[in-house]
Amino acid sequence: MDWQALTLTLRLASLTTALLLLIAIPLAAWLVLGRSRLLPLVQALTALPLVLPPTVLGFFLLVLLGPRTAIGRAITALLGHPLAFSFSGLVVGSVLYSLPFAVQPLVAGFASIDSSLLDAARLLGAGPARLVRTLLVPLARRSLLAAAVLSFLHTVGEFGVVLMLGGDIPGATRTLSILLYNQVENFDYPAATRTAAVLLTLSLAALVAIYAAGQARDAGQVLRGRGGTRA
Repeated sequence: MDWQALTLTLRLASLTTALLLLIAIPLAAWLVLGRSRLLPLVQALTALPLVLPPTVLGFFLLVLLGPRTAIGRAITALLGHPLAFSFSGLVVGSVLYSLPFAVQPLVAGFASIDSSLLDAARLLGAGPARLVRTLLVPLARRSLLAAAVLSFLHTVGEFGVVLMLGGDIPGATRTLSILLYNQVENFDYPAATRTAAVLLTLSLAALVAIYAAGQARDAGQVLRGRGGTRA
């Protein structure tokens, strides 16, 4: 096992998930509560990575962040190095590529909350930020967990964006998916089997955690309901 690639993959997925939640929570709240003509455009842009080939997204990011564009040159001057073919560049690409996997579960969770609760909170003087902090997020905890796990797993398994934007630099941009591709290309099937098994185990363990948490929550609600009935 290439522990360096495993560590880099987990670090990339963890950082990407944290950044996605910071972006997705207010964005999903605006998509649910907002009233703007720009909503359809923002919704389309948010969902675009679901239908856009990852190599296409990776190519556009590679060009945009490279030295041939003003944005790329400005970032290079600011950071002292280009974002392309660096870990920081992988984070940018991963956030954009996994954005719908964080936003859509939260939109579904926020939209399922009873609108009368939101209206009552507004009548009591709650602003948008307070609505999100004290009402939407607490009542959509399961959606928040789903968004976090899906974002993490999608980042762990991404390949096209990582390959286009980061290449294959050991210790910097070589993730487990790139490692697996190299092992198969070199006909090293025993090593490829081990790498694939790690990816499979990570995905399965995370999904089991989601469903177990959901069942525990449902069981707790049933027990509380029975307790209230007996009282």
